[in-house]
Amino acid sequence: MSALANQVDQVFSDAGPMSQHIVGYRPRAEQRQMAAEIVSCLSEGHTLVVEAGTGVGKTFGYLIPALLSGKSVIVSTGSKNLQEQLFYKDLPALLKMLKLSPKRALLKGRNNYLCQLRLAQQMDCVQSRDEAIIDDLLKINQWAGTSHDGDLDLLTSVPESSAAIDMVRSTRESCTGQRCAFYGECHTRKARLRAMDAKITVVNHHLFFADRVLKDTGFAELLPHTDMVIFDEAHLLPDIAVTYFGQQCSGRVLNELVSQIYGVYRAELMDTSQLGQCTLRCIQALSDWHNGLFERGEADWRALLGDKTMMALSWKLMAELDGLASVIRAHLGRSDELDDCLLKLIELADRFRVFFECENPSSAYSIDLGYQYALLRISPINVERECAALFDPASRWIFTSATLQVNRSIRHFTDAMGITDAKAVILDSPFDYQRQALFCVPRHLPNVMHQQQMARHVIDLCTRVVVAADGRTFILFTSHRMMELVAAGLREKVLQPVLVQGQGGKQSLLDKFRRFGNAVLLGTGSFWEGVDVRGKLLSCVVIDKLPFVSPDDPLYKARADAVSRRGGDPFVELSLPQAVIALKQGAGRLIRDERDKGVLILCDNRIVNRDYGAAFVSSLPPMARTRDLSRAIGFLSRL
Repeated sequence: MSALANQVDQVFSDAGPMSQHIVGYRPRAEQRQMAAEIVSCLSEGHTLVVEAGTGVGKTFGYLIPALLSGKSVIVSTGSKNLQEQLFYKDLPALLKMLKLSPKRALLKGRNNYLCQLRLAQQMDCVQSRDEAIIDDLLKINQWAGTSHDGDLDLLTSVPESSAAIDMVRSTRESCTGQRCAFYGECHTRKARLRAMDAKITVVNHHLFFADRVLKDTGFAELLPHTDMVIFDEAHLLPDIAVTYFGQQCSGRVLNELVSQIYGVYRAELMDTSQLGQCTLRCIQALSDWHNGLFERGEADWRALLGDKTMMALSWKLMAELDGLASVIRAHLGRSDELDDCLLKLIELADRFRVFFECENPSSAYSIDLGYQYALLRISPINVERECAALFDPASRWIFTSATLQVNRSIRHFTDAMGITDAKAVILDSPFDYQRQALFCVPRHLPNVMHQQQMARHVIDLCTRVVVAADGRTFILFTSHRMMELVAAGLREKVLQPVLVQGQGGKQSLLDKFRRFGNAVLLGTGSFWEGVDVRGKLLSCVVIDKLPFVSPDDPLYKARADAVSRRGGDPFVELSLPQAVIALKQGAGRLIRDERDKGVLILCDNRIVNRDYGAAFVSSLPPMARTRDLSRAIGFLSRL
């Protein structure tokens, strides 16, 4: 055994630093095995993929060998919450325990930092804003005077939903680089410098891909100097990779740019009426194009290619943007701000043109309709080759998550990431699921495709569950519509507080859930993962149906067509593995430590009466099972 292996194993031993510093510490074989696999990866040079079930303690399992190795390390997480927990809680505790003091840095994406230039610009025209925004800008300005790093996530005096925050965050579009009057104090630049000097850098997956793929964050050149890269919450990587190896263009960003050009015209170039006229025509063309998209409500751009009116609106917008660019070229040198705007306008117009032309058969072209504006995405069907090119053999690459395997195989993940030569390890949770948890798929469930009938059944079922558990329940949905139907019905039937996604930010809803002690929380997507409520506060998780991706999703359709063309089965290769991983995430909200007890209820009998149900069951933790809802209700009432 190597010196590092001995050192790591001693930390986890009965008399080691963990037992001395952590109250109630008990060595876990799975955690020690994970740490040993990290040591082996470092010494032998292979790529490592580890599924570490809930309770393994994977954070300490990878951090301890990484820290003791003395290597330079980047740890990438799937969420800012975990990123901050690692940096502000886990790392300081471990470094104190191990008596180490390497330089460390927390690095976030550019738009998480305050831009001092944008703040100064907003303060110059603060009187033109409405009262609420003026109040928030003044609070931000006061905070800016005391903040050392400009991290907007640490701004507590202003609500995270405030429009003022978007007005002052750092963006690529607004950055003027070394010409900026605040270049020396720039929070974004200083964050990059701290990371370049650090031995341990904590980033998130979005920043990692932005840095490596887009090269436009100002944080490039990190990885060439890094010995080890560890991806926590690695199950999120394939979808994030698709975003960064594709392209996107934002109607909101284009609208802001054209409005900025009009502002330059009004402030500096009123003698050029053609500039003002062209800008107003662009604003109108963009508004007409957005209205056309919202009227149709279609997510798949290919489905709109035959719509003559929509195509006419799209190409009219392009013609107006090209015309505006021509006018600005005629006035180059008259305004530095306008010169910057021209480069950004040309780049944005080119992105819209590529999207409108829709010429790549190996990509999906989709439209996300948000509030007022559309986001256009070109998503490659596969990114295996592109991902593989990122994994520099000079570094050690480690991927870990609680949800990677499907039917005891990690192949779905490694294929998606282009990982061809890796050691795969599955470490099951040490929890006693047979004693701690009961998995119930009730009998006599309606067809999940009959929404109204299904909603009534879920309302009645959840009413019984909430009464038995006195709240303390998560109800997870695959669609917002079903969530809204159940929320409306449940409020009329139970006395416990009913919290619904959309009533506030995710963290504020979770804080209320914990504070009330007897609440019910209804959520979709984001509440299926990254939520940690321990103890008796959460005793039941209800899931409305198996989380299969919508067959109308543009990216799924494009991938399914590609699989079919080569003779494969899209359901087996795409839909089923994705749904298994998503169900595991939702089910994972229930049992978070060895003292937790609870009931998981799935309102979808396809898991027991379809052949593919076995893949779901074998991928879930080994909970006790029943089809008798009364038994589940009895279990809950005794907790």
